[in-house]
Amino acid sequence: MTAPKHYRVAILGSGFGGLGMAASLVRAGIDDFAVFEKADKVGGVWRDNTYPGAACDTQAHVYCFTFFPHLRVSQMYAGGDEMLDYQVQLKDAFGIEKHMHYNAEIVEARWVEDEAHWYIRTRNGEEYTADFFIPAWGQLNEPKIPNWKGRENYQGIQFHTAEWNHDVDLTGKKVILIGTAASAVQAVPEVAKVAGHLEVFQRSANYILPREQITFTEEQLDTFEQHPETFEESRRAIHEMREAGFERTRTNTTAAAEGRQESLDYLYSVVEDPELREKLTPDFDFGCKRILRTSAFYPALLRDNVSLVTEGVDHFTEKGIVTSDGVEHEADVIIYGTGFYSQNFQGDLQIIGRDGVTLADRWGEEDAEAYIGLSVDGFPNMFLMYGPNTNLNHNSVVTMLEIQQHYVVDVLEKTESLADVSVDVRRERLDSFNEILQKEMEGSSFSSDCSSWYKNSKGKVINNWSGTVEEYRDWAGEFKPEDYTVKSAGQVVELEAAQA
Repeated sequence: MTAPKHYRVAILGSGFGGLGMAASLVRAGIDDFAVFEKADKVGGVWRDNTYPGAACDTQAHVYCFTFFPHLRVSQMYAGGDEMLDYQVQLKDAFGIEKHMHYNAEIVEARWVEDEAHWYIRTRNGEEYTADFFIPAWGQLNEPKIPNWKGRENYQGIQFHTAEWNHDVDLTGKKVILIGTAASAVQAVPEVAKVAGHLEVFQRSANYILPREQITFTEEQLDTFEQHPETFEESRRAIHEMREAGFERTRTNTTAAAEGRQESLDYLYSVVEDPELREKLTPDFDFGCKRILRTSAFYPALLRDNVSLVTEGVDHFTEKGIVTSDGVEHEADVIIYGTGFYSQNFQGDLQIIGRDGVTLADRWGEEDAEAYIGLSVDGFPNMFLMYGPNTNLNHNSVVTMLEIQQHYVVDVLEKTESLADVSVDVRRERLDSFNEILQKEMEGSSFSSDCSSWYKNSKGKVINNWSGTVEEYRDWAGEFKPEDYTVKSAGQVVELEAAQA
């Protein structure tokens, strides 16, 4: 029987996390790796989310890797097509294509203690092994639709924004779009342009700031390309500005009050109707939910063919939705902008660590945790990209990913000389880290009283980082062997001594 093909590193996913990890390996001279992708092309969320209006609400000059600047991105807040194209360019520039395994969804990853490697099985039955396993599955990859009563009775067309049905022509149709968060506020203005009538169902209002879009001229793009230092100067200025903005997410601060007022000033400048203003005014702390950036959503709500519905969904009928006030809202099409299962990081994938403990058992239903978002005790040689408590509200997640990718390369380089190496974070180190992190969360709007995808049902924040990007870099800037139990051929070693 032929042994499974072995790699030093196996990467799950080819979004920003997976491709950035692959590029970082190439830059470090590490060629023995594979990228497993469930789809037939790269791209992650930017491949999957093709709804009209899809765009990045973080400035493009910081939403790219420092080692591969997006020099000719056409707008500061780039559309989804440019985000996807950037990833394709990244793949090609670093020769990642030869490492890709497409249509290869990993369904099982199991740590084999005696051989100090991961056994990996894909949905189509292929088997592999790898010394290190890097899940880069993201936090927003599994669309969520609430289980409303009678939804199966609805006879019209229905789909999620992340699974947009481009075969459906919305021209002249009666459309209901449920949700007013990040995806919805981008899709609503586009749907409103063509729908006969659009009803936007809002559970709670969000803080919105104007996008203030910048479209670069060809001359500017030429300058960025010919003089990359000008791009870097822009990137650095935006990064520093957004880092300073983190103060707005601390409760009871002047900065938070200023952020709230800026958002309300924008709302009042666009919406004159007092009743509509009231419906669109959040009743929770600034930053408790994701702060949205769009200049098109409020104007869309003012169109004659658009209505805002704030009554809750009671049940579905064959023709539409009955809200809590007993009114039936008929629709030809219902679109769900209802978010993702953001806290089910591993999805249906079975990850089995030391002693047969699964990651699902280690975390429980909603208590995902990892040391600096990267390592979980009992799962040696596994390092997460965009893991628990590494999401941001104030700055670019891509910058966080780059820090994490550098960390993994550091691990690989510092353990390269060891045979059958295993690197397992110490449980006490993970626990002390989480104690510090959750203590810092007490003063954060992320922990304040609102319903958000940042925290679990008990109010514990498990998605967001508690500080700035630079504070994260202080934690995760380099691999510290003392935080881990490092073994070679089953024996605990002092890493420095082993390398000498």
